[in-house]
Amino acid sequence: MSALPTSSALPPGASTARPEARFETLTLARLDAVLAVEQRAYSHPWTRGNFTDALASGYEAQLLMADDHLLGYFVAMMGVDEVHLLNITVTPEYQRQGWARVLLDALALWSRGRGAQWLWLEVRASNLRAQQIYQTHGFRRVGDRKRYYPAAHGQREDAVVMSLAL
Repeated sequence: MSALPTSSALPPGASTARPEARFETLTLARLDAVLAVEQRAYSHPWTRGNFTDALASGYEAQLLMADDHLLGYFVAMMGVDEVHLLNITVTPEYQRQGWARVLLDALALWSRGRGAQWLWLEVRASNLRAQQIYQTHGFRRVGDRKRYYPAAHGQREDAVVMSLAL
């Protein structure tokens, strides 16, 4: 599957030619690049173990690539008639260019193709930007999970639970 957004996928100063974006399955060979992005994107990033466990469990893990640039990725778990989005990340230098929408569209398409009726996710209560992206994409807030995420100084942060009817 490929997607062509309206903005360039190259870093500042690179060629102005618009590369074709494509999805690739996450493999262990690409895991170091994903971990480097994860470390830059989050205060409490997933670990190598989180990713290898997800891959070993057969979860859907897709990379969004343009040439050799990692634009973003998602990891999702299929349930009986639903998909749970476990991780979605846009590489920091490619944020605010529409790539989150591309990733969410691809996830919804994959989910529908497997007969899912719903997409579910949790997002940090403090991550208002992500919540806005999800709401714009059609997700609705359906609840909260108290003290769900690790936070600074040994504290815990609430999660907002969101769902999207497919």
